[in-house]
Amino acid sequence: MKVESLMTIAHLLDMDGVLIRGGQSIAGSIDYIAGLLAKGTPFRIFTNNSRLTPEDHAERLRTIGFSVQPEHIYTSALATARFLELQKPGASAFVIGDYGLVHALRNVGCRITEFSPDFVVLGDTLSYHYEQIVTGAYLVAQGARFLATNSDVNCPNERGLRPACGAVAALIEKTTGRQPYFVGKPNAFMMRNALASLGVSASDAIMVGDRMDTDVVAGLESGLRTALVLTGATMRADIERFPFRPDYVIERLADLSRIIIES
Repeated sequence: MKVESLMTIAHLLDMDGVLIRGGQSIAGSIDYIAGLLAKGTPFRIFTNNSRLTPEDHAERLRTIGFSVQPEHIYTSALATARFLELQKPGASAFVIGDYGLVHALRNVGCRITEFSPDFVVLGDTLSYHYEQIVTGAYLVAQGARFLATNSDVNCPNERGLRPACGAVAALIEKTTGRQPYFVGKPNAFMMRNALASLGVSASDAIMVGDRMDTDVVAGLESGLRTALVLTGATMRADIERFPFRPDYVIERLADLSRIIIES
């Protein structure tokens, strides 16, 4: 029987609520990432935020102390671009979103246009423009396939909550009667592609997140071990509301290093 630490298997780590909160690092998370790097443990930092490129996300994390590179970041924009590439290589798309999404799509050869696109692709942005939403709805009604990077309906800001990608997707869906296909968490597609980029199987990886309804369920449906941290959106009492359970519940990411597994 082999006994080892969870730190020795591949990690898929949610960003907000696991590594950072409110733009600041969560206690112990910088050292945990440093430990993964020192051991040569493969990992990807996950985010449904499609606004920024991996380069931008990595730079933001480095400024607060994380020793990470762009290749460590996996976003819903990258997953969406990969999905579109597999569905229709060289496709065209009308994009509602920020540079991170546009950049990812162009990197897989997608042509960005509002003239008879194959897809309407919706992502996150701090400034949704009504005319873009109207155009997107018109194009979906005309037959363009409807993709969205994630189903999150809101996200926090300094004033409370603001509408996010899932809420804007609902506007287009209600207008057209056409449902979007959400590519990001909790879609297992994002998990599988991240694992493929690491070259590991689901049985040799763990998903660590702060949300039962996205992180844990995505890991569970993809066959990964799952760990819920209590430094983000989900409190311990919330777990009972769900019909499934994570493999581990920990106060913070740093506590994962003390868990021993047998195989």
